[in-house]
Formats: sequence, structure tokens, C-alpha cells
Amino acid sequence: MTRRTGRRPGKPGTREAILDAARTAFAERGFDNASIRAIAAGAEVDPALVHHYFGSKDQLFLAAMNFPVDPSQLVPKVLTGDLDTVGERMVRIFLGVWDSPAGSAGVALLRSAVSNEWTARLLREFITTQVLRRVLEQLDVDPAQLPLRGSLVATQMIGLAMMRHVVRLEPVASADAETLAAAVGPTIQRYLTGPLPH
Repeated sequence: MTRRTGRRPGKPGTREAILDAARTAFAERGFDNASIRAIAAGAEVDPALVHHYFGSKDQLFLAAMNFPVDPSQLVPKVLTGDLDTVGERMVRIFLGVWDSPAGSAGVALLRSAVSNEWTARLLREFITTQVLRRVLEQLDVDPAQLPLRGSLVATQMIGLAMMRHVVRLEPVASADAETLAAAVGPTIQRYLTGPLPH
């Protein structure tokens, strides 16, 4: 009989214990202040096991959110091309995710965030750190304006998802993505790169 080599996988339930600890840490401390070491302590495991199961903190956060799409793979697509049309591409790609079968996880998360403060905090952290920060840091805007710009973009994007997939307001609910990208994209662009009121 040969022995298995490599790291021991941990006790049954270890992965879920790490995810529970991660959700708590991300909701209470935010993405930036939640450390792998603290999450491991919360799950009563060695930090190496967190890396073993999830790799990076970004990947752990995606798993904790149960979000089926990795924003780090989508953001480069948003930023490829003319920077004056980032808003339109952002809406098009956003709708591509939310309108797909993978988007059902996002809709469930959105519904939960409306009535659950803990989920709302996780959703805020996800949008802020995994999506908007990654886009805004690549644009030539005043760093002091990033929080306001990001919040304004979020109002439009989450509002669009809410009206299209939860409230199902017509004709937004059944409009094709290109129509919505053309209609909403310029507003997103203004929030991203346009002048802001003082």
C-alpha cells in the first residue's frame, strides 16, 4: 500500500469553517483589514490551510461571496479600448454576467442584501474592492475622488440589476444589453471620468 503524499486536507468541514470565518471577517473588518491569519484563527486552522483551499485572499473572498465570476478576469475587458467608452463596456460586460445563468448567484445576493445588513456589508466590500477599485485605479482621475466616483457608479449598476432582475421593471427587464449599454453607459462614463460638482 502506498501512502499519499502532499499536504493533509484537514478535517471534514474545514473548508466551510474557513468560509464562515472569512464571511464574518470580511463583513466586520472589510476586505482590506481582514487578514488570512485572522480568518485562520477564526476557523481554528493553520493559515497554510486557508492558502491550500483558496489560494489568495481575493479567491477566498470570491468563494465567501459565492460569486461565480472572477472580476479580475472581467476588468481588463472593461479597460481594453478607448477610455472614453469604458462606461458603455462596463454596462455591457456587467449585463453579460447578470443576464447569464451565472448571474442567478448575484441576484440572490442582491435580494439578500436588501434585508440583511451583514450581506449588504459583504456586497459593498465586493463591489468596492473587487470591481470599482480595479477599474478606477486604471483611469486618470484624482485619487481623492475615487470613493465618490465609485459610489456613483455603484448606484447605477446595482440599480440597473435591481430593476432588471428583481423588480423586473419593463421595458428595462426585457431590453437587449446593447440598448441598455448605449443608454446607461454615458452616465457611467460621466461618473468615472467626467467633472464632478464641487
